[in-house]
Amino acid sequence: MPWFGFSTNAGFLALILAVLPAAPAQRGPESGSFQVAQHGHAVGTASFQFTATKEGFDSTSLVKVTMEGLDYALSKTERLSPANQLEHVQLSATVNGEAVNVVAAPDAAQWLVNISASGKSSTTRLARHPGAVFLADFDPGALETLLALAVERNSRGLWAILPKDAGSIEPVQLATYADQEGTLDGKPIVVHHLVATIAGANTDLFSGPENQLLQAELPQEGFALVRKGFVLKPPAKPIMPAGGLDAAPGPGA
Repeated sequence: MPWFGFSTNAGFLALILAVLPAAPAQRGPESGSFQVAQHGHAVGTASFQFTATKEGFDSTSLVKVTMEGLDYALSKTERLSPANQLEHVQLSATVNGEAVNVVAAPDAAQWLVNISASGKSSTTRLARHPGAVFLADFDPGALETLLALAVERNSRGLWAILPKDAGSIEPVQLATYADQEGTLDGKPIVVHHLVATIAGANTDLFSGPENQLLQAELPQEGFALVRKGFVLKPPAKPIMPAGGLDAAPGPGA
């Protein structure tokens, strides 16, 4: 299911815009590096970093995916207040050679979202809700923030703005499953398991004792983010052979 209303062959970009809670949310590590995989085969890399400033926090995410049918690069920067409230977002991406740019900022009780993609531009005003997160495809930093908000708000009152077409806002439903096991850099680690449902699509989130993101099974078929050095036991999904599989999901932005 494409999040954007602009069509590019076998490309896609999902973005979720929102507001962080008034109270500071607890985070795990301030940075992380991940492998992007499809059906167990590496197809790219992703990383995030949070930096404290006098005004609050700066957040940066970088993603690069290169595979048959999909050449995808993402650079996202956020400015957060000391209370982790989103103050400004700028996102630049290329999907199969086509540029996508998003700028979002609060405007009174709304979000003002400007999207430019496939030669088209749109400006949308969307309602602001506390306890929400900005999320782009393959963005581990945004998923880390979602985990922090889940702890802060007891997995309730979470929202996501999806910039498909003119943009829409959807609740985020979180379900908690039994803990699992894994290793991080060769050492055993307890793994928490959550499933986030947004607009009917599920993302399995696996986190460590410090609430750090370890792995995410993404809504796009067969795609996952895996923190470097982490191994989930047993795997979330069986590894499938590459032959005969589609290289990427259907059309999107």
